[in-house]
Amino acid sequence: MAWIYLFLAAIFEVGWPVGLKMAEISGAKICWILFAIITMTLSGVFLYIAQKVIPIGTAYAIWTGIGATCTFLIGVIFFNDALSLIRFLGVFFIILGVTLLKFGH
Repeated sequence: MAWIYLFLAAIFEVGWPVGLKMAEISGAKICWILFAIITMTLSGVFLYIAQKVIPIGTAYAIWTGIGATCTFLIGVIFFNDALSLIRFLGVFFIILGVTLLKFGH
């Protein structure tokens, strides 16, 4: 169950940078900032619960890795962020590292 909580924490982790980006580009700044605050809080709560079972280093690395990877992909797909071979390799190595941490647990 802790791994499910960690996955939820990572998904909510994506919400706050997306919320802040949307606040920057939309007219509904307050709504998006509130969205960012709520998702940041939920992310922290689920990370807290997951760390009761999963070691802190493993949980934190996986949480940030999933969050960073998903945020990167959202940036490329929805916000026209650059996609180059170097950036792709960087995300690939984040995913590889997170996978190794999960299987090394």
